[in-house]
Amino acid sequence: MDLHVELPGLHLKNPIIPASGCFGFGREFAELYDLSLLGGIAIKSATPQERFGNPTPRIADTPMGMLNAIGLQNHGVDYIIENELPFLAQFDTEILANVAGASEEDYLEVIQKLNDQPVIKAYELNISCPNVKHGGIGLGTNPELAAHVTKICKAAAAKPVYVKLTPNVTDIVSIAKAVEEAGADGLVLINTLLGMKIDLKTGKPLLANTTGGLSGPAIHPIAVRMVYQCAQAVNIPIIGVGGVQNAEDVLEFLNAGARAVEVGAQNFVDPYICKKIIEELPDTLHKYGYRTLDEAVGRSLR
Repeated sequence: MDLHVELPGLHLKNPIIPASGCFGFGREFAELYDLSLLGGIAIKSATPQERFGNPTPRIADTPMGMLNAIGLQNHGVDYIIENELPFLAQFDTEILANVAGASEEDYLEVIQKLNDQPVIKAYELNISCPNVKHGGIGLGTNPELAAHVTKICKAAAAKPVYVKLTPNVTDIVSIAKAVEEAGADGLVLINTLLGMKIDLKTGKPLLANTTGGLSGPAIHPIAVRMVYQCAQAVNIPIIGVGGVQNAEDVLEFLNAGARAVEVGAQNFVDPYICKKIIEELPDTLHKYGYRTLDEAVGRSLR
């Protein structure tokens, strides 16, 4: 079955994309399978300067997922350009650069430095990360701020701009519509849900940051619901993400209106998961009566 997906700036051979932060820059996974099998890769967040991230402990296991408060640790955009992009360029897959920062100027600096990098095909604006005290949570939860940062990034970008939305809002549709009107080429939803875990031995929060982002199977139904809601309200493509464990979870996102799907926390459970889903997807589509991938997209909306 032909699984290719055409999105603004992205020619995906299949709809499966490892999610930013859960795949690094693919180096460890490249030792296990050929990354050219993937539709695309959303690389780890880039900021203007190197970031250590939050203090430890910053990972906590939960019954149906995990909490993380990494805090966008990365070596900075210059290091990524010099050391990571040449490695990624050897693979036949589409690279999305996840862009983050503590200010509007940070986003613009990263985008301007990546504009001349041919391996980068599109930007994914991280305006929603719930474990950064400055930037993310404020921008992503306010329609006006979300629209503003989208507009200035779109004006600076030489490549399509996708905006990754936070679920930590009462009305995600208003945010989706605001960034669409501001010029976004597509949406990625959802990011992690804000959560907390208590260390019963001390009675204190287990994470040094107190709270963190919940990912994994527990958030999948919420992500599907939000994709479904936004797909009815916007005309730009949606990439679904949240709690994917198998090809049937991917099909749920497609039915809800997503055109591609990112796979996050499950990469930590099974490093072969993206490869397995790509292999299983044709049979799963056939199982539910689809002759093509396109037939599955938006079925719940019809």
